[in-house]
Amino acid sequence: MAAHIGRRLRKGAATTAVAAAAVAALSASQAPGVAVDDHGRTTASDAQTAPEAGSGEGGATGNSPYYTDLPPLNSPKPTPTESSLGTPVAQGEAEAGIPATVLDAYKKAEAELASSKPGCNLPWELLAAIGKVESGQARGGAVDANGTTITPILGPELDGNGFALIKDTDNGAYDGNSTYDQAVGPMQFIPSTWAWAGRDGNGDGVKDPNNVYDAALAAGHYLCRNGWDLSVADDLDRAILSYNNSQAYLGTVRSWLEYYRKGTHEVPDGTGSVPSSRSDDDSDRAEPTPSPTTPAKTKPTTPATPGSASPEPTPPASTPPTTTPPTTTPPAPTPTDTVDHLVDGGTAKLSARAGDTFAQKISAKAETKDGTAVGKVRVRFTIVGDTDTTFAGGESVATVVTKDSGVAVAPALVAGEKTGDVVVRATVVGRSITGLDYQATVTERVADSVARTTSTALTCAAGGEFAERVELKATYQGAAADNVAVTATVIKGLLDTSENDKGPYFKDADGTAVRTLTGLKTDAQGVVRLPKMYADSSTGIFLLRVTTAGGASRLVWLTVSAADVSPTPSATPSASASPSA
Repeated sequence: MAAHIGRRLRKGAATTAVAAAAVAALSASQAPGVAVDDHGRTTASDAQTAPEAGSGEGGATGNSPYYTDLPPLNSPKPTPTESSLGTPVAQGEAEAGIPATVLDAYKKAEAELASSKPGCNLPWELLAAIGKVESGQARGGAVDANGTTITPILGPELDGNGFALIKDTDNGAYDGNSTYDQAVGPMQFIPSTWAWAGRDGNGDGVKDPNNVYDAALAAGHYLCRNGWDLSVADDLDRAILSYNNSQAYLGTVRSWLEYYRKGTHEVPDGTGSVPSSRSDDDSDRAEPTPSPTTPAKTKPTTPATPGSASPEPTPPASTPPTTTPPTTTPPAPTPTDTVDHLVDGGTAKLSARAGDTFAQKISAKAETKDGTAVGKVRVRFTIVGDTDTTFAGGESVATVVTKDSGVAVAPALVAGEKTGDVVVRATVVGRSITGLDYQATVTERVADSVARTTSTALTCAAGGEFAERVELKATYQGAAADNVAVTATVIKGLLDTSENDKGPYFKDADGTAVRTLTGLKTDAQGVVRLPKMYADSSTGIFLLRVTTAGGASRLVWLTVSAADVSPTPSATPSASASPSA
């Protein structure tokens, strides 16, 4: 539903002039470009233009209602505490808690987007902010072990009566309503948007808007379309407004985003805090208190016929305050606000063999314009490009807080199997400054020695096949060299290592004779077993040359005798024998 801009108060936040002013200051500081009046409301002059063309006027949710509760004024602590006397945790700490499965879904979505759309710079805290506003983090984490909501979360039917008019698009498949659409799931997608934006975030082969992993990943992709970079304030605003086209919605999401960025923690599923105020309720208006004999006034489900509705109760007159509201002071800049640039924090040359962990770590230093180190700043390290290199733990994104020295050290890099250059980009979370790129090099796996695993002579009659297959083991510095590239070629002789055009051969998939094999790899024990070999009509002693990445090499002697002669096996050819030319 279109937001009721300018007339929704955060419940309980305007009981005094001081609280109202504080809320206004909070909203203004957390949502750039959103003006508020002295009651914490967005002003009518801040009407936002519609989302980008093609995104849909109603955005992902069809402009369905959302929770309007703002974060507490006190900043959250990283972890909740409780006194020995059982005193409940402070409101800021309770609100900062995110149910475990829901939090895991947000972080997994961030990691996937960092890999598939690294230029988007999607923070999981944005998904958490939207999840809080849309569904109260899946109603406080009421999800099963797979991340699916215990009961469906549905918005009101979009029948045009106080809401957008969106007739059924899914035949009730997602929302159970075959007449009108309803927003569905923890991220409140309308069926028509889910049809193209839906994703399978938990790998079960199903795209379910009621599953928090699927919904979080879909929301991430939705926010990252149109080439938006969410580390840029304007793009961030465009993305949020495309989700729900309301300036008040933008301010609320922005407030929660900044709140979660300052600290959050995991709480058990089902124990999260659930908001109480929604953009479609009128509980912020003054209503007469019902007496025991007078039924309470209820909100009609459909608007009355114009001219026939009872007048809205007149709010009771309020006594103007006798004192002047205190002047609010703009909040002091956070450490992040002071960062001007990143510099290398002393990173050494980054190089590792495929499959190995880099001995060096990447470090970045946050500084002010005059070069002063800035501590307590979140630096995000992102592996970009087409590579299977990851940080320890298998993630492609890592966020690290700078120390007092201003330096943040990324987790160790683990080289993948794809060789070549890898770029790791460091950016400051919450600041749109130029990132710092680091280049790491992944080299191929190598061996420094290769030898046959047996000493059995390899013999064959002309026109026949060798009974034993050639098997070798590669090592590097005495240890098994696994996954090392191997090449095998039947060569002309000791002095001419070009490919022979006669003698023993392998067969390719079509049965054609080949005398050079490439693409071979050693196994986990460093062993490579070559395919079966065959002999043509040529007789004599031939050489098979086996080489590995890294330059290790071994010559294998192959003896082919005449068809009517039974050769005597010998482990080593006689000194007078010479390879066939």
